[in-house]
Amino acid sequence: MKNFFLISLFSAFILMGCTFTTQSFAEDKQDNKEGNGYSDTYRQLNLFGDVFERIRAQYVEEVEDKELIENALNGMLSSLDPHSGYLNEEHFKEMRVETKGEFGGLGIEVTMENGLVKVVSPIDDTPAFRAGMQAGDYIVKIDDEAVMGLTLNDAVKKMRGKVGAPIDLLVRRIGVDAPIEVIIIRDIIRIKSVKSRVEGNVGYIRITTFSQNTGSGVRKAIKDIEEEIGDSLGGYVLDLRNNPGGLLSQAIEVSDMFLDKGEIVSQRGRYEEDTERNNATSGDLANGLPIVVLVNGGSASASEIVAGALQDHKRAIVLGTQSFGKGSVQTVMPLPGNGAMRLTTARYFTPSGNSIQATGITPDIIVEQAKIEGYGNKYQRLREADLRGALDNGDKVENKEEKLNKAADNDNDKAAAKDKDKEEEEEKPLDYQLTRALDLLTGLSLYGEKE
Repeated sequence: MKNFFLISLFSAFILMGCTFTTQSFAEDKQDNKEGNGYSDTYRQLNLFGDVFERIRAQYVEEVEDKELIENALNGMLSSLDPHSGYLNEEHFKEMRVETKGEFGGLGIEVTMENGLVKVVSPIDDTPAFRAGMQAGDYIVKIDDEAVMGLTLNDAVKKMRGKVGAPIDLLVRRIGVDAPIEVIIIRDIIRIKSVKSRVEGNVGYIRITTFSQNTGSGVRKAIKDIEEEIGDSLGGYVLDLRNNPGGLLSQAIEVSDMFLDKGEIVSQRGRYEEDTERNNATSGDLANGLPIVVLVNGGSASASEIVAGALQDHKRAIVLGTQSFGKGSVQTVMPLPGNGAMRLTTARYFTPSGNSIQATGITPDIIVEQAKIEGYGNKYQRLREADLRGALDNGDKVENKEEKLNKAADNDNDKAAAKDKDKEEEEEKPLDYQLTRALDLLTGLSLYGEKE
């Protein structure tokens, strides 16, 4: 009787949380008429009840029923793919806080791959970003505890903690033989999802994540740039590098700002009738000016939707490196007891019908991040004045002492300028990908003027 009660309770719990699977349920019913389906399902549920009772009665330590059920649910969901999972009341509350743009932690978007926590991307101006964490890093230990064997929720929970408390991560990085130790001080993560500035006659808009206020932030950025540059505005750089994604609605809104018509993204689920298409409305806030979208391996999900939509409609040139490739849709379904389940229900497709999942967005122009350095004096070409016996330019000849003094002053000025440039370079490293984007927009602007 106890087993029967547990099985009935578990079955009711599943049905309450998955009311959207009516069609599949009906198909199982048809299978039952042919001798399949239900009988095998109930045998498996009976097995679950038996295992549950054995653990309660014979495990070496007493375990709460709630913990066993939560772990069973999480195991069932997380075994489907890296993004499905069970959220208890605490985790569900934290997730809702994160989408509002302020939460406690390190400031990294993570996923689970091959049993390890993989960094999708560090978020700008967060402790993880300042500590040097990079997209593609694998976290193998958290405070000397191995990550292998933990669920993603367990690992995330361990990384969160009291504000100001340090955390010691052991990281494996592609291309680096030895593991890297990274110590990060936890802090409140306040994300300003949109930043903007003017670069010459180009408007630069950086989107760090897609949270509730991203759409309004981009609108304000465009307005501010237009007011500062005016009629000489030559185009926009939309920087989506290391943007881990966020709210689909905000990705659609941002894409719609630069498109007049056409599909932005489609979501295709298990059944054809579940397909959803989101289309652009008339009105281009950029007034047809050229756009360059920057992406890299840390650009995922919502940022890939924006890049893919603008690329497919030939509205923007995508520049950078291959994006992350997270093109699946997770639906969060509240469950009884104030928890929720996060279930993958569809895949994203760009307007041209390409799936983002596992492949990502391929840039129109592939540009690796690099460091630009001058050749230095030893690589400079000889000039006419350097040749032995070269004629002077015919100006009044200065005496030797004056020439020597002037030469010394010039050398000192050059040395001071070089030191200053070196200091500025150390403070603000040159962004090669952004430089290429600005050069491209300048070229397009000049070509447009000639036309």
